[in-house]
Amino acid sequence: MLKQYPFYFKCTIILLGLILFVYVIFSLREILVPLSFSLLIAILLNPMVNRFQQWKFPPVLAISLALFIAILFFLGIGYFLSMQVAGFTDQLPLMKKKVIQLVHELQLEINRRFNIDMEKQQRAIDEAGAGIRPWLGSTAGTVMTSIGALILLPVYTFLFLYYKKLLLNFLYDAFAEENFKEVGVVLKQTKGAIQHYMYGLVVEATIVAILNSTLLLILGVKYWILLGILGAILNILPYIGGIISVSLPIIIATITKDGFHTQLLIMIGYAIIQFIDNHFLVPYIVSSKVKINALISIVFVLLGNAAWGIPGMFLSIPFAGILKIIFDRIDELKPWGRLLGDEIPVRTRVAWSNFGKIRKAAKPAKPPAKKVQ
Repeated sequence: MLKQYPFYFKCTIILLGLILFVYVIFSLREILVPLSFSLLIAILLNPMVNRFQQWKFPPVLAISLALFIAILFFLGIGYFLSMQVAGFTDQLPLMKKKVIQLVHELQLEINRRFNIDMEKQQRAIDEAGAGIRPWLGSTAGTVMTSIGALILLPVYTFLFLYYKKLLLNFLYDAFAEENFKEVGVVLKQTKGAIQHYMYGLVVEATIVAILNSTLLLILGVKYWILLGILGAILNILPYIGGIISVSLPIIIATITKDGFHTQLLIMIGYAIIQFIDNHFLVPYIVSSKVKINALISIVFVLLGNAAWGIPGMFLSIPFAGILKIIFDRIDELKPWGRLLGDEIPVRTRVAWSNFGKIRKAAKPAKPPAKKVQ
């Protein structure tokens, strides 16, 4: 008979395990981040590799050809974005001059309306800048580390695809034989969910980029292609990315255009695009297989940022989907799978109005008092 441990003891062990797990993934982020991205890319390229092997290509040639096509695709996107960024950087001196002018006008308006002198305002700006600099430095360091890890992505991806059968056999061997069927179902669902999610994400991002760029072009906002594409990429991050993506064109419009009507139209246009994205594109293109609720999505994005920075934010949602698939297949973890999902129960298992009655009924009845003879 298995020994039953007290509840507080089990909670303590689980908490220590979580702390150790978080410490490990944080300490090894420089190794785990490129491995995670490589695993996702390998799952995406696996159908292409299988197709090449069906055409009698040797495994090494099939994997190399699939990787070559993927690298050409990403290089094309990078070259296009770099051309847009080059045009943006040419205008930086003029934009800096306009920003200084706008800040000075804002300070004069604050001084006139709220009677706060210019020195106090400048001191507050300097303090805010001093607080932002460390964050910018850490963000730049994370970006540079991620760029350096890009060199390892093709190597890791090639090895994942080449040793695919070895890794799958290991996963089967790690579990008892009676669980082979469950392991196969989990692996199949995980692969299908990741492929569907990533392919849908590319289609969704393309449509959102076209809508964003078209809106900014009609409103006459400069760098409309760059801002539209950046907005589509940031839109991958749930809710947080949408706020940042609409802030960028508003800032550019404020710097490059007079008045505030363009900014208002940008907010209205982006709100319409977000409505289309949230109610039509995401449900039918991206998240038809694994659905994560909004609360868990935001929490996972924030946890991913805390652990792995910007790459962690992009990896958080696919990993949440993988966890939900695993939780849904294990009886003890099914409550956690339901917690991650977006299906809201019609009613709670125990009505709050009856909760007090249940607690009262659960108390042991007092023994009847003995009669004194």
